[in-house]
Amino acid sequence: MSTQSGHQTPTSLLLKRSDGEKPMKTYCREMGTNQTSITEFLLLGFPLSPWIQMLLFGLFSLFYMFTLLGNGAILGLISLDSRLHTPMYFFLSHLAIVDIAYACNTVPQMLVNLLLPAKPISFVGCMTQMFLFLSFAHTECLFLVVMSYDRYVAICHPLRYSAIMTWRVCITLAVTSWTIGVLLSLIHLVLLLPLPFCRSQKINHFFCEIMAVLKVACADTHINEIIVLAGAISVLVGPLSSIVVSYMCILCAILQIQSGEGQRKALSTCSSHLCVVGLFYGTAIIMYVGPRYGNLKEQKKYLLLFHSLFNPMLNPLIYSLRNSEVKNTLKRVLGVERAL
Repeated sequence: MSTQSGHQTPTSLLLKRSDGEKPMKTYCREMGTNQTSITEFLLLGFPLSPWIQMLLFGLFSLFYMFTLLGNGAILGLISLDSRLHTPMYFFLSHLAIVDIAYACNTVPQMLVNLLLPAKPISFVGCMTQMFLFLSFAHTECLFLVVMSYDRYVAICHPLRYSAIMTWRVCITLAVTSWTIGVLLSLIHLVLLLPLPFCRSQKINHFFCEIMAVLKVACADTHINEIIVLAGAISVLVGPLSSIVVSYMCILCAILQIQSGEGQRKALSTCSSHLCVVGLFYGTAIIMYVGPRYGNLKEQKKYLLLFHSLFNPMLNPLIYSLRNSEVKNTLKRVLGVERAL
């Protein structure tokens, strides 16, 4: 839209949708050229009736509270009991921090959308949310690999465990996992920011997920999609393969243990981690490495809901219910409180 002098000015544009919807007002800002870009997005969330949205708001708020309490309890128990100050629980505490951050990044915005479906999210807020989500997802992938390596050393090389898994090595692995997770996400953000977003401000998702954001760009996003797929393969398929190899070695070592009590103890320390690995990698691979077309395309939005809301809530339950050391620590803490 131009003035009489031929110069383009920032203004509200009416975009006519090709799918028959009414024209949508998009607020634009001038980019210094003839190209404009929107300053906010509207997250469509889930197309449900208002009363169902209110029901989901209450239910998801409850799940969100359980996520914070459960992971907070894991952090509290590890810090209170000196017997849990080991490499395994050091990495578990980082996993709990990632799960808390995971939930805090996506769930509040989803709850806002359930109450106020027409409330937009700013461009900066959307890019920040996408960057943080990718950072936490990449970091959790790497921490699950590190935890499997820790179990491999503990079971396959028990006599050398203290010499291999020193605190210096543990801190280095933790810092490396966080750093790589952030750097990989920064690559996606740097490639996405130059894209113009003038076609539509409606994102068909409940948060700013990278593939959903790319769909509203009015430029060729083929390179971005290839980078997303390559990144998913590098942080999902590769690490999962190393986890599978580690647990094959662990299984062989467990079968060689003579005592049944020793086998049960070894299995109990690994079963909880395997459950978390299965939940996390299973849903993530379907979303980012599986097929991108057909009816599954819409179903992936609901799968990501499970991935970002239920996984962080289930992780502390899995580790507390299937880990005898965590359960014993919880009993001791509760016993002390009752005595007081």
